Amino acid sequence: MAQEIFSESASTSEISRRSFLGGSAGLTFAFTFGSTGISGMATAIGAPMGRTVNAYVKIAVDGSVTIMAPGPEMGQGIMTSLPLIVAEEMDADWDKVVIEQAPLGKAYNNSIFKAQYAVASVSSLGYWKPLRIAGAQVRKFLANAAAERWGIPVAEVTTQTGMAHHQATGRKVSYGNLAADAKVPAKLPKINPKKDVKKPNQYKLLGKSVPRVDVPPKVDGSANYGIDVQVPGMIYATFARSPVRGSIPETFNGDEVKNMKGITNVMAIDDGVAVVGETVEAVFNARGALKIDWKNSVRGESMNSETEITAYLEHARDRHRKSVTFKQKGDVTGAIASAAKVITGEYTSAYNYHAQMEPMNSTANVMGDRAEVWLGTQAQTRNSLETAKALGLDSDKVNVHQMYMGGGFGRRVWAEESKIAATISKTVGKPVKMLLSREDDLSSGTFRPMMAQRIEAGLDDKGKIVAWRHRVVGEPIIPFVYSQARMAGLKHRDLIVMSGAVIPHYGIDNFLTEHVIEPERTRTAAWRAVGAGYTKFAMESMIDEIARENNVDAVRIRLSLAKDKRAKRIIQKAAEMANWEQKRQGTALGIAFAEYGLRFTSPTATVAEISLDEKTGVIRVHKLWTAVDPGLPLQPENIKAQVEGGHMYALGATLKEQVTIVNGVVQQSNFHDYPVLRMSEAPEVEVAVLRSAPVPGAVGEIGVPTVAPAVANAFFALTGKRLRNLPFSPEAVKAVMKS
Repeated sequence: MAQEIFSESASTSEISRRSFLGGSAGLTFAFTFGSTGISGMATAIGAPMGRTVNAYVKIAVDGSVTIMAPGPEMGQGIMTSLPLIVAEEMDADWDKVVIEQAPLGKAYNNSIFKAQYAVASVSSLGYWKPLRIAGAQVRKFLANAAAERWGIPVAEVTTQTGMAHHQATGRKVSYGNLAADAKVPAKLPKINPKKDVKKPNQYKLLGKSVPRVDVPPKVDGSANYGIDVQVPGMIYATFARSPVRGSIPETFNGDEVKNMKGITNVMAIDDGVAVVGETVEAVFNARGALKIDWKNSVRGESMNSETEITAYLEHARDRHRKSVTFKQKGDVTGAIASAAKVITGEYTSAYNYHAQMEPMNSTANVMGDRAEVWLGTQAQTRNSLETAKALGLDSDKVNVHQMYMGGGFGRRVWAEESKIAATISKTVGKPVKMLLSREDDLSSGTFRPMMAQRIEAGLDDKGKIVAWRHRVVGEPIIPFVYSQARMAGLKHRDLIVMSGAVIPHYGIDNFLTEHVIEPERTRTAAWRAVGAGYTKFAMESMIDEIARENNVDAVRIRLSLAKDKRAKRIIQKAAEMANWEQKRQGTALGIAFAEYGLRFTSPTATVAEISLDEKTGVIRVHKLWTAVDPGLPLQPENIKAQVEGGHMYALGATLKEQVTIVNGVVQQSNFHDYPVLRMSEAPEVEVAVLRSAPVPGAVGEIGVPTVAPAVANAFFALTGKRLRNLPFSPEAVKAVMKS
């Protein structure tokens, strides 16, 4: 999806060698990634300062190893798991490994996106091959150095835990000693990715529960997030963006606000107004006094979510309404026409806000023909390219410093904040920290789009599914996040909106999934697990309805539909964990299955146990049991943590989170009217991590898609009533119980 968008990244910036060895000698391994693998030069650390290198590994004479983390850390543990791949292949002593955030540079690009870009849970998969080659290359170089030192064939040298060994003579030498005096070759050794990398049964670090390196600084407060950045001479800014998509500021009381204490500038930028001042308090106070008359947009001002969802459902029912085919197999129309019975289900889901704990922010310092930008971002490359374009600079003149993120979830995939901060900095001639209030972050949020879905399932006389037609109705995402040109290039197949609207693990011969594209009137974007959060809700609810129609157990019908061993094993495991056959008193169970991932999917099954307070309409989720198969689990305990986090995130959207829009304007303003899941509402979660493949699959988002359908299916088992509209708020639940 992003591969063509990010075909080129900005040039690399200088890697900081802060306090590394205090200037003592060592080795840096620099890599350039090409279509056939990795080539590169090994350079002495004592090279002149100011030299640009794309280094993954630095070895000091004391044996310490610095490994660069190429991907952005946003709580998914990637700052540990990616360097762990390198450490595994080079046989590093993990106790002596120091991890640094990689700078902007082509050597650190995700191989799938050809950019430093973290979306779709593919960081591990996208870096898997390059990092294994990088580690193996270092290991081979060190083995060559040891062989030369001892005057023996390199085939007699082995490596293990930071040491090179010669088994015949018992000689050993540490990586640090080799780094002190090894001759630097003109080029590093070539690696055959099929022969020269380790087999899974040789792993000593991968597959083990290695503690995450980002946790201690986050606990002790030393971690630096984008919002923590301090630059000498820095001033502050905030931004009031148009409340309606497509509107621009027409007039505003800039002169009045500029006269307020501590305010230095008030300026219009694109679709909003920036307030600049000496302190955060000053700019936020001035923001409260800012009055803007907006030039309204025909595009967004007529959007009313509560009435539009009814129209969406009508469009889902209208087969003659234009749609875009997403996936198709067989003859759906004919199979439905000849089916013994057709079951129809309709489902809706509200707009959702990302609700990341750290509001959006960016710090920028524009200095003539170059700029420095600091922020927590999922897209270093994109921020560099788009900020450079906004400033009229060459792409290699904008350096982006990757900071920790206080939540990403798809909210930080583009460059709005960095462009605003850089534009202000260029105007005022000073470094600027731009940050949004929670209210502005929410009102100008980029939401998971509101959706209506209709599924028609044709059954034969034995209850077997012979046809499946799935219509998804809602605004697209790709035109806003990327461009209309990109959407056209995909023949209007919105891969983000339609994520999950496929049935690769279920054996249904005739199926059609299609997208009825509504006009773009809100700011829509990817939201953790993208479309799978609502498409799997509809699909797995429908599977449950078919099971009830046929009087078949919900687990059994999924096992009968599953056509591969991975899916069957996951479904069986989740059911076993929950003791599915056990009778419950006052509670009920529901199950859901989903797959998630780009290129290599991770099947997941979740069982939810719930109860209901019929008086208040409050659903209580007591426990979630989940089995996941991410192929090769690089860090099993971290995978469990990611699934738990995904479950909590999804459960908030399942039970309560909802953005409503009236005349194009968001009605919620903060967590008092956009409530998220509280600790007292969190269920117990049990996760089993299974292994099935030699490559790592998706992890960061797999905890989301199964939650809503599992809860909905449990609700039906408990009450005999079907929940079809997300979220399952108390008001909605009471209405369903009365129906």
